[in-house]
Amino acid sequence: MNWLFLILGGLFEVGFTFCLGKAKESVGQSVYAWYGGFVLCLFLSMFLLIKATQQLPLGTAYAVWTGIGAVGTVLIGIVIFKEPATFWRLFFIFTLVSSIIGLKAVSPH
Repeated sequence: MNWLFLILGGLFEVGFTFCLGKAKESVGQSVYAWYGGFVLCLFLSMFLLIKATQQLPLGTAYAVWTGIGAVGTVLIGIVIFKEPATFWRLFFIFTLVSSIIGLKAVSPH
């Protein structure tokens, strides 16, 4: 269950970075809705990280959480915000995902 909390927390981290990107593009009152989404996702992400670290090793949990956030944010940037998908960006995303899987594999929980 703790790994599920951690994965969901990482996805909410992607959510708050997505909301920041959309707020940057928005004008008028919609900016406040995106910032509201940012605050909500930030709260949920931190809450789920705290729940996960009650049973998982802190170093592993934090690395996996930030890795999910980093990979997800880069992919959202490429797909939604039309950032470049160069070979080297994709290569290093692959190495990051491999590291996250490795941390999960060697974690005692």
